[in-house]
Amino acid sequence: MNTLVIVLIAAVCLLGAYTFYGRWLANKWGIDPKAKTPAVVHEDGRDYVPTNGWTVFAHQFSSIAGAGPVTGAIQAAAFGWLPVLLWVLIGGIFFGAVTDFGALYASVKNDGKSMGMLIEKYIGKTGRKLFLLFCWLFCGIVIAAFADMVAGTFNAFGTDGALVEAAQTNGAAGMVSIMFMVFAVVFGLIQKKFNFSGWKESVISIVFIVLSFVIGANFPIILGKAAWSYITFIYIFFAAVLPMWLLKQPRDHMTTFMFVAMIAGAVVGLLVAHPTMNLPVFTGFTNEKLGTMFPILFVTVACGAVSGFHSLVSSGTSSKTVENEKDMLKVGYGAMILESLLAVLALCVAGAAAAADGTPAAGTPFQIFSRGVAGFFEMFGIPAYAATVFMTMCVSALALTSLDAVARIGRMSFQELFSVDDMEHAEGWRKLFCNVYFSTLITLVFGFILTKIGYANIWPLFGSANQLLSALVLATLCVFLKVTGRNNKMLFPPLVIMLCVTFTALVQRLIAMVKAISAAASVGIPAGETTWGAVFIANGLQLILAVLLIVLGLNIVFHSFKAYSNAEHNSEAKV
Repeated sequence: MNTLVIVLIAAVCLLGAYTFYGRWLANKWGIDPKAKTPAVVHEDGRDYVPTNGWTVFAHQFSSIAGAGPVTGAIQAAAFGWLPVLLWVLIGGIFFGAVTDFGALYASVKNDGKSMGMLIEKYIGKTGRKLFLLFCWLFCGIVIAAFADMVAGTFNAFGTDGALVEAAQTNGAAGMVSIMFMVFAVVFGLIQKKFNFSGWKESVISIVFIVLSFVIGANFPIILGKAAWSYITFIYIFFAAVLPMWLLKQPRDHMTTFMFVAMIAGAVVGLLVAHPTMNLPVFTGFTNEKLGTMFPILFVTVACGAVSGFHSLVSSGTSSKTVENEKDMLKVGYGAMILESLLAVLALCVAGAAAAADGTPAAGTPFQIFSRGVAGFFEMFGIPAYAATVFMTMCVSALALTSLDAVARIGRMSFQELFSVDDMEHAEGWRKLFCNVYFSTLITLVFGFILTKIGYANIWPLFGSANQLLSALVLATLCVFLKVTGRNNKMLFPPLVIMLCVTFTALVQRLIAMVKAISAAASVGIPAGETTWGAVFIANGLQLILAVLLIVLGLNIVFHSFKAYSNAEHNSEAKV
């Protein structure tokens, strides 16, 4: 099948969903353009910052469009491209976008409270503490994974200490990324002083993007993975503590233009080349490497269809910057719709790169996607070096923009975990733990340690954990909409399905870990090959975490259902 047809069908479905279903949700729940948003009421110059709607959209999209939509869609294609396409469209429209929009809506209607604080209000303090602890641990794992990914992307040296073949382009992309950070601060200061908007803001972004690429392409920085790892953690520390307007928002604005160029390049490339989808339509309900389609397809596609992490962005940062309620639809629902389109494009690029017999292209999902889109840019006369640098930067930016967002959210989760209503008279240690700089440092140290001890050993569980987050958010939204007298029936199917997906995946993982540990115990460990410590890190740690996630999930679900059954319809005045 022609990949262009697939993209066009997906684009029509997604645009139609935004136009009709998204607006239907907004009308059902109620949007008040005249209401004062939390960003206006609680403006503090750091987290609560009234911001233009398209700038908030840029922040939301660049923060949620991480590694997931590209990696997940391509990996899940092992089951065939049709199941992936169907889940991206159905999940994105009725699951992911609804969850993201709902989380943003509930937060804006509750003074910009994060999801943890919303859970305390509508479900209880126990649920809040458990949720915040889970969020902080989740953020630590994501920080470790994405920081390692970014450092690896810019790395110029192999394990033998010699320069790798892509050292020049990797170093150039690293320099571009550094210049992005520098120009983002300059952009933020200019915007703060002159308050540009519309085309002026866009022109400044494009100028800084071009300057970044010119400088980066001509002055690459050749460093190893360890050095880039330190640079990455230093950057996300400042991104987590500096005011949104100074670094995070302007960088997200610039990055979004780059993402749009990448997406446009992929679309136009598919339009001009209109390659054939070489991946098989359907390979079966079981895959030798991944397992059974249910639930593995759903947790593998992840962010391209639905992600609990998105709700942390919606309620953690975006809700505190929305200047007008009318912007919530494009920020919450629209950003997710665009991410689903990105997942479809990644699937089509991978399908075009596959061999005629259906054999997938060699390399990681990111490498397959980068090579494919870079090839499209070369078709338009762009030099191979420039196209490769651009796509290398795009790949790293996908991880980096989520990385700085999750660092900020992790900091906020840590602060909220130890905060009390009367912080003025709180104990000294509690004030320390709630300090912006201390909480950020602890969060990043936790993530940095995980990069050293092997975060990859527990990362597989977090596909399930990510979906568990979405289910918990949906449960909270059901209670919120009920007590405020709003329609919540559209949330029931996604909630039930995500609970089934989550707990099935976690139980499967738990059983697999038990079998692995039992096999090691019965067969024994050959001398010199590994140790029981390595077995514990690889399997025992996952087993413990799987049990914790199952217990945590069941606990919060129980409290959610209890709160829902006890809640009275329309018992809280609409806000």
